Amino acid sequence: MTFAEKLKKARMDEGYTQEELADLLAVSRAAVAKWESNRGMPDVENLRAIAKLLNTSMDELLDDGSEMDLSVTRKPIDLAKYGDTGKLSRLRKVKIKEQIIRDEYPEDEIVRLTVTKIHNTKKEAAADAAIGLTGLLLAGLPIFGTQEFGKTINSLDEQYYLVNTEKKQYFVLLTDEYMTVRTLANPITDKKFVIGDREFLRMGIVEQ
Repeated sequence: MTFAEKLKKARMDEGYTQEELADLLAVSRAAVAKWESNRGMPDVENLRAIAKLLNTSMDELLDDGSEMDLSVTRKPIDLAKYGDTGKLSRLRKVKIKEQIIRDEYPEDEIVRLTVTKIHNTKKEAAADAAIGLTGLLLAGLPIFGTQEFGKTINSLDEQYYLVNTEKKQYFVLLTDEYMTVRTLANPITDKKFVIGDREFLRMGIVEQ
């Protein structure tokens, strides 16, 4: 059985709907639906929470007869070593980060990703609806998407990549301060996919 099949079976065995599981995990129902249709994978924190909620283990959910590695490493990066004086444009910083990840994986394929959507949790969606209603009543103008907009603003310094090595695939996040590398249990092959509360789209290869 695939991870998607095991997740769906474990959820149903425990009597949860997709929406109920999503609420417990503080993710969107769409994220759970994509995990169960093999169009995305939860991140490590959500995997741990899923295993606990569904009275199973991460190994049981992921095991396909091979050893699984879900290690996460984080290390600081120094943009100044690459010429960042603190006054560079965002585009130039992205170029520097791509040089950093290329230096880290000089012989491997690095796939540039873009975030196409950040899902709100149910509570965040409710808060947005309340803010929108208040704006409509007070000023006659609807204000929706505040939570999602805030997440988007906060993530502007984040760049995401998939790194394909001979044996493993890594999901890499680069900010202005650090690089976080997650070893993926199952390789992602889709052009569009979900990890955590974010939807990603492949945007091409980082050239050597």
